[in-house]
This record gives sequence, C-alpha cells and structure tokens, in this order.
Amino acid sequence: MTQTVELPLWLFVLIVGFAAVTFASHFLFPSVRWFFRRRLERAVARLNQRLERPIEPFKLARRHDMIQRLIHDPQVAQAAADHAAAEGIPENVAFEQVRRYAREIVPGFSAFAYFGLAIRAARFLSNAVYRVRLGHQDEEALRAIDPNATVVFVMNHRSNMDYVLVTYLAAERSALSYAVGEWARVWPLSRLIRAMGAYFIRRRSRNDLYRKVLAAYVRLATRGGSTQAMFPEGGLSLDGALAQPRLGLLKYIVEGYDPDRRDVVFVPVALNYDRVLEDKILTSAAKAGDRRFKARIGLVALRLLRQLWLWMTGRYRRAGYAAVNFGRPLSLAGFGAGREGDITKPLARELMQRISGIVPVLPVPLISAILLRQGPLSRAAIEHRLEDLVAAMPLAHVHIPRDDLSYAAEAGLSQLLRRGLVMEAGGRITPMADRQDLLEFYANSIRHLLPEDSGLPGGRSDFSAPAKSNAASAGS
Repeated sequence: MTQTVELPLWLFVLIVGFAAVTFASHFLFPSVRWFFRRRLERAVARLNQRLERPIEPFKLARRHDMIQRLIHDPQVAQAAADHAAAEGIPENVAFEQVRRYAREIVPGFSAFAYFGLAIRAARFLSNAVYRVRLGHQDEEALRAIDPNATVVFVMNHRSNMDYVLVTYLAAERSALSYAVGEWARVWPLSRLIRAMGAYFIRRRSRNDLYRKVLAAYVRLATRGGSTQAMFPEGGLSLDGALAQPRLGLLKYIVEGYDPDRRDVVFVPVALNYDRVLEDKILTSAAKAGDRRFKARIGLVALRLLRQLWLWMTGRYRRAGYAAVNFGRPLSLAGFGAGREGDITKPLARELMQRISGIVPVLPVPLISAILLRQGPLSRAAIEHRLEDLVAAMPLAHVHIPRDDLSYAAEAGLSQLLRRGLVMEAGGRITPMADRQDLLEFYANSIRHLLPEDSGLPGGRSDFSAPAKSNAASAGS
C-alpha cells in the first residue's frame, strides 16, 4: 500500500479533475445553492413587506418543479393519452410533446431580475420616451381587494411599451406575469422575459394537446394566486380603436376558477399615447390586411441608434404624453353568482366596457379628431374647438397638461408638426393627405368617448361605457 505508483501527467490531471467535480457536486454546490437560496428567501421576505400584494409561493417555485407538476397534472395526462390514441402514436411520444410544451410555457421567475433589473429599466425607459402620467385610479377599491384573491390586470393593447409602462406603474403593487407571444421567443430576450415571470403562448395554435397544457398552466397559476396581466384584444390594435375581445386566456381562467378556493378579481387598465412607437408598422399592416408585421431586429436597432444620436447631440425630444388609468375591479365570484352556463363572453364584454370608459384622452388624439372633421384651422380655432370638445366630455378622463388648454393645444400640435402629420402655412394647420391614416389611428383611440352630436368621427362603440365620474387631470 505504501509503494509509489507512476502515472502519466495527463491521467493524473484527469483523476484530480474528476475528484474535484465529485467533491463540488456532493459537498460544495449544494452548500452554495443553500447559501444563496437562504439569502434570496430573506430578500423576498423584505420585498413582500413593502408590496401591496406579496409574491406568491407559486411564482417562486423552481421552474423544474413547476414543469413536473404541469406534466403530471391529471387533465394533461388524460389529454396526452387521448392524443396518443387519436394519432396512433405511443403514449411516451405524446408525453414527450407535453414535456416540450411545458418547457416552452413555464417561466423561470427571478425576483432579482424583476425588481432589481426590470423595474429600474422600465422606469428609465418609460420616462426617457414619454411624459408618464398615472391618471384615474380608485385607490380605495383597489386596496379593498381580498388579499387572498388572484388579481388579473386586463388592458387594452396599444403598443409593446404597454408591458414596460404597466410593469413600472404597478411596481409597488406586485410582480406581474404576462402572456407573451411568439415575437419574444428569440435568444437572449427570451431568457430575460422568462426570468421576469412571463409565459410564452402560441396565439394561433390549433393543437388541442398544446391548448390543454396551456390551460392547465393558467389554471395552476390562477389557483396559486399569481398576479397576472393580460390583453383581452389578443394583439396590438392596427387602427387605434378598441378591438373585440378574444376569449382564449379568459376562458381558461373561468374554467379553472374554483369558488371554494380563491376569488379572481379583474382590474381594468386603460392606456393611451400621444405617440405609439409602432404606429407606422401597425397602420401599414392594417392596409395590407394582415398582422405579419414587417419590422426586423435590424430596423429596430437602427432606430434606437438614431434616438441615441439625437440624445447625444441635444436634439432628442420625448414622444409626448403616455397615460394609464386603473378602473373599478370586478370579482369573478360576484359576476358569476346566479348565472348559468359559460360566462366568458358576458365577462369579456363587461371588462371591455370598463376599459373603454377609462381610456385616457390626450392632446394628440383630441387634436387629430378635430382636424379630421374640421379641416384646416388656425391655432386659435383649434384651441377653441378643443375647449368645446373637453366641455362636452364631462365623464371622460381627459389629461390637460398643466391644467392649461393653451399649453395642451401647443403640446399636441408640436408633436404632430414634428412628425410631419400636419403642416402650418398661412396661419392655418392642415392635415397631410398622405398621413391621414396616422391621424385616424390616434383619433380612433378616443372615438368611442366622443360625444355623438360633436360632428366628429366616431361615437360610442358597442362595448363602450362612460366613466363614473369626471376625471380631467392636471400635471406638467
């Protein structure tokens, strides 16, 4: 046993390497993981003390554990067996498809990524691009929501900045979990989005097995109390107006609701902008009659570099105002009481009514609506029409910057002139004929709120409803 054994250097290094890996995997790595896990748990506990709705254990569960739980869900297992029988394939092949779908859907939430990185980035980006205004919110009603209930924020979808803006403004309430479409499934963006708690969905999938897995995840998240955010319209508005709701995710929430467990409370959220960054892409898609947007990552990067250059040369200007309103919450337990059958459609209609009634009314949409109806006008005439229109909308949530109509008119006109949507000649503001689609895009965002006797395009939509109280807001 005490004899010397000669080994080649490469074999000695290999043995030492295997020994080091074995030691680390059995002793070092578990200790390191335990150390950081304890630190993370203490950090989350401190974070939960200042959040209005603490982060639920469901969201903090390990991604691997959540995938296993989803795979072995009884309804998913039955769906896999039915799929195997229908397709004539072995059950293990069907279960492998389920595993792939589960890995695709389930997020890997990181409290550090969300509150340490995402919130700061969202705050910086929102205020760098817009003058952000938090308008109407029924604070008393929001605070009265049952702490044990699952909260779902339902929003109109105007821009991809919606994700950023609502994440920033809801930072003191809870961590939101979004349903994100295929556009974000590119590396490394997908890793970051998944770490922020978002789950990926195939919006146009007709695969029954995939839909069963997605429905099971939504059901587990809802019953687990995970705070969610969703867009009932299902995609960005191509013409600026509110679209009819799609029932997919909402139906999964309703079907997964258990009245003996948690209530589900929907909070309507309405957003509007003086400038939607993707407006030209969206109006072009509307003209083409499809939703296959032509923007490429290279084009996006080029525009970002151009904005950076404008900032470096002192010529950067923010894109006007962006406003968010929070509406009156709706309890699923209260809404479904006494109703028979599937309540998804009436629920979707009620939610869209509440969203439509609190859409922020901003200077650019107002002036766009006036110019489309009245044609060329002087600045004084635009200000006069603006005053009359605001007075005729006492129930709308109108944002008047600095509580000054003159300043509001100037702010809206400066945006339109800078972008070449209108021109000023001979003391009159004239809409550009080749940009009329963009003016209509912005006017459509408040079309359902315009008084029917105003002579302006629009009138109330099928699911619009006036707000409960006057909410003209002031601010710089």
